[in-house]
Amino acid sequence: MEFVQPIRTMLGSAPPTKPQAGEVAPEVALRYDEKRNIEGKKERVAAIKADRDAKKPNKWRWRRWASIVIVNLLFVLSFQFDVQLVEGSLTASRVIGFHFADLNSALQVMLAFKVILINLVIGTVTVLILWWLLGGRTFCSWVCPYHLLAEFAEMIHLKLADQKIVRDFKMHRGTRTVLYVFFALLALVSGYTVFEAISPVGILSRAMIYGPGLALIWVGGLLIFEIFISRRAWCRYVCPIGLTYGFVGTTSPVHVKYNMENCLHEGDCRQVCMVPHVLEVTKKGYAKKMDTGIGPDCTRCAMCIDICPTQSLEFDIKGLNKLL
Repeated sequence: MEFVQPIRTMLGSAPPTKPQAGEVAPEVALRYDEKRNIEGKKERVAAIKADRDAKKPNKWRWRRWASIVIVNLLFVLSFQFDVQLVEGSLTASRVIGFHFADLNSALQVMLAFKVILINLVIGTVTVLILWWLLGGRTFCSWVCPYHLLAEFAEMIHLKLADQKIVRDFKMHRGTRTVLYVFFALLALVSGYTVFEAISPVGILSRAMIYGPGLALIWVGGLLIFEIFISRRAWCRYVCPIGLTYGFVGTTSPVHVKYNMENCLHEGDCRQVCMVPHVLEVTKKGYAKKMDTGIGPDCTRCAMCIDICPTQSLEFDIKGLNKLL
């Protein structure tokens, strides 16, 4: 099944290796041969990248930042002015009377208290449908407040790395899967939602709405760790929320699509990607088809779309082209 390998990769296994000749579609193999025979290839790549850099496109980044600020601001303003438009926090809320419950938080609650509440079921199903439609881990880059702070921390990390002050300590991606199971078992055995106490998503959401607390020290510590030791450590190697929404987005209609025809294979997209293993297909010789949907661990942040000099990456809605 086509979904098995992307899920395995999301759980921590190695990305697919370069396919054998017989696994590549004939038109793709032909296009790779044509690229190898292009004269002045280095000059062409340099010219296209220079044109891209001159424009400095960041339209998707600005849209994401605006989305994160607006969504979280709705919670804050609704509480401060008691308009009851959006009640609660990102962990559990009620929006214009409709219940919403973060999927991972709902799982933790059910495991800890061994009970299934009807409002929790309603909220979970509502959120499940919403994020399946929007693309699973889209939550991470378009709503999560920690993602925004971690992005600023990443910018600092990269500047320090350029000056050889810090190095990125990479961990095994399977660590997140192990911790996912660990936190689930801990909730089941202890009767407490332990992860919720240390989740920077919940901590920041509650702090913005109800006021800061000592838990923000933990969030600050995570950001310092990511600046000086491991780039995007929480999102890449720890957060079970991202893994939960990754499963939801496995069959999501909204995804990033890669077209290999004009790709320069220069690797800029992988450099900016928070989860670069999902873009292995952009390496020269790795694509099996002309168009490839990026896997479920993709956060749909669109930084790869912004930076791609040949528009080889774009948002796509499955089935929509057939209807147009």
